[in-house]
Amino acid sequence: MFRNGSLILMLIFVIAILSACHSGSENESNGEKTENQTEDTEVTEENNGRDAAAQSEEADENKEQDAAEENIEPAYYISEETSSLEPIDDAEEDVVLLTIDDAPDEYALEMAETLKEKDAKAIFFVNGHFIEDEKGQEKLKILHEMGFPIGNHTYSHPVIPDIPKDEQTEEIVRLNDKIEEIIGERPKFFRAPHGANSDHSREVVKEEGMVLMNWTYGYDYFEPYQDAEKLKEALITGEAPEIDINYSLLQPGANLLMHDREWTNEALGDVIDGLREQGYEIADPDLIETLE
Repeated sequence: MFRNGSLILMLIFVIAILSACHSGSENESNGEKTENQTEDTEVTEENNGRDAAAQSEEADENKEQDAAEENIEPAYYISEETSSLEPIDDAEEDVVLLTIDDAPDEYALEMAETLKEKDAKAIFFVNGHFIEDEKGQEKLKILHEMGFPIGNHTYSHPVIPDIPKDEQTEEIVRLNDKIEEIIGERPKFFRAPHGANSDHSREVVKEEGMVLMNWTYGYDYFEPYQDAEKLKEALITGEAPEIDINYSLLQPGANLLMHDREWTNEALGDVIDGLREQGYEIADPDLIETLE
């Protein structure tokens, strides 16, 4: 009896010791888990704090950049008589302005890519009939997002003096409304189709807060220059002998007219290079004085 009782007591004692060891091991494991979870939480919070700080810093930088762009002092203005680019104060004189009409048709985005590759800018003058569908509207958004100023070239490209005053107003204002609806901004520049304005259209353009401009030269709409090689030579030299322009129209402040056309698209890169080789810089349209 005594031996059996002693054996039972001994077994109870061993079980108690084993239970205590197991409990201590679990507590230790739980303690390690809690400590690790705390460390993970602290790391996550630290990373989130860093991400938030980085995002905040990036947002501040974007705001500063936007503010800086809004506060850029104009360096040029458009001559009302000649449409040439005139320097303000001591701005660089040997510059030329690139402009592209009838956008965004088939080649506008390719031309924009070429301009980007060459670190050059241009004004894209838009027609309303090119931005009626989603495809055209998307092209316009891309041009705007790439940083190119968008100009008004009327809604349906009429000869302005040949239509009634109310239609002239509609052609200009309707397009401004459409462009603003798509990109959130109204155009700051206006160019009439064929360069033909009326007294009324001039008034409407001024009321809309736009700078009116024509061009100093451009040849890609003449049949002899609907060829990339011939056009390239004409735009770089300013001469177009096949239409009896045997003297150069290339001069400081020249306002070059181009169009969204296949041959112009092919020539554009070489034209930019050629103008620069002759000592001209490609003007930034954002430096042109506007009416606002």
